[in-house]
Amino acid sequence: MKNTFTLLLTTLVLLSVKSIAVPKYNSYPSASATIFLDFDGHYVQSTMWNGGNSFYCDESGLSDPQITEAFNRVAEDFRPFEINITTDSAVFLAAPYNRRVRIIITTTSYWYPGVGGVSYISSFNWGDDTPAFVFSDLLGPFSPKMVGECCSHEAGHTLGLAHQSKYGSDCVNPIEPYNGGAGGGETGWAPIMGNSYYKNMSNWNNGPTPYGCTAVQDNLSIITSQNGFGYRADDFGETLNNNTHTFSTGNFNVSGLIGTNADKDAFRFSLSQNSNFHLTAIPFNVANNYIGANLDIRIELYNASATLVRTYDPLSTMSVTIDTVLNSGTYYLKLNGTGNGNTGPYGSLGSYTISGITSTLPIHDVILAGAVDKGRHQLNWRIITDVPVQSVVVETSEEGSRFNTLTTLGAAVTNFSYQPYKTNTVYYRLKVTSVLGQVVYSNSIALKASGGTGKLFQVSTLVQNEMLINAFANYQYQLVDMNGRVISHGTGLKGINRVNVSNQPDGMYIIQLYSDREKQTERIIKQ
Repeated sequence: MKNTFTLLLTTLVLLSVKSIAVPKYNSYPSASATIFLDFDGHYVQSTMWNGGNSFYCDESGLSDPQITEAFNRVAEDFRPFEINITTDSAVFLAAPYNRRVRIIITTTSYWYPGVGGVSYISSFNWGDDTPAFVFSDLLGPFSPKMVGECCSHEAGHTLGLAHQSKYGSDCVNPIEPYNGGAGGGETGWAPIMGNSYYKNMSNWNNGPTPYGCTAVQDNLSIITSQNGFGYRADDFGETLNNNTHTFSTGNFNVSGLIGTNADKDAFRFSLSQNSNFHLTAIPFNVANNYIGANLDIRIELYNASATLVRTYDPLSTMSVTIDTVLNSGTYYLKLNGTGNGNTGPYGSLGSYTISGITSTLPIHDVILAGAVDKGRHQLNWRIITDVPVQSVVVETSEEGSRFNTLTTLGAAVTNFSYQPYKTNTVYYRLKVTSVLGQVVYSNSIALKASGGTGKLFQVSTLVQNEMLINAFANYQYQLVDMNGRVISHGTGLKGINRVNVSNQPDGMYIIQLYSDREKQTERIIKQ
């Protein structure tokens, strides 16, 4: 074995063994550099493996849908680069010898037991078709997520990358030789060259290696400078002027690629009249909840004079959704990759689809205003419409981008008073639905919350058909009349709750509210 090269193992040429029908995919057919994902078995003749003895590798054992998912995961990992990910052996064999590598996905691991995959560092440009291996029966087993992650990991080794590790404050020995990343859920992240099997978001990283916490490895620079290929050409510019990629209306659908850390894609659209505007920007993914996405999206909205109107960068999701009302005129959108609570923006690269929809139905405008009065948030609004309103929903948000329902009000209501239990800024907007089913959102406003009045419950004291209870914690309650007779009881959740008293006669009542730590009594007058 050549001792001038480093052999990389992860816990994580050449003739066909048998011919099975594998779906033929290519991620970037015009590129000459090629990574071949070989799922259908192979006869290995390589001096670098198994002591130089030839051996058979069985097929991967994956179904066609599993092969498709694994391919899509790897293709998205390499989307920024001028390299083709293929499952077609003819495409691989037509590529230059020193610009290609075969990744054999197989159940044959007896000759190198106990690892998920194995490869030689920098073997991509050796020119002798030394393959890398991914052992599918040891990954899951047969998990397309794990197989895809391992394929990208081993391919990364062949392109010159070492592992990436996590260090503690002493910066001496790695606490995780394979960096397992951080967080969970949609934005849970780990580096491809670490241990990315158990995180949804995995991408290329700029971080330390097992050789020391100061031995930082810049994945993107190494991939694009040492292997005879670079980044793909930019598809959309970022300037905001007449040269910006333009849509004639606010109804559009386009796909693009954020290919470098400096890449930003800009778009321009125009509205001929005031419109409800809905936009979704979704990263490429293989399933619901943006599974397998590499790109965490950030969008800036600008007006006709290229002045920033608002930034949309939700922390808990990789997509962006915009629901707002825009006046007639020209607008710009600028999209780029961003970081979140688990990782920075370095490797937030990949493809996306952005779609805009406008509607100019009979609700013309919804204007929301608000003020703080002795700790209470006083909201009022005006709805300009040609048709009756069916409902008004007051929505709140902690960061101004992801809104949740606070309360639902009748069509005739034009104001709402609320004592927030938060101590930070609260964002509000209205969701108005017409009798025709049209949904329009108001502008958003931000009001500073004071953190409460010392009481756990705020209760409306003058009521007609229902009591409104703003609870700072989950609770139980009972409603009694002036004779001490219990006429209603139940439970409620933190937030806005309603208790129906429409079937009770007018008069005075007492409501008792209980949380885990406090009891509160309020007098109610039904009119």
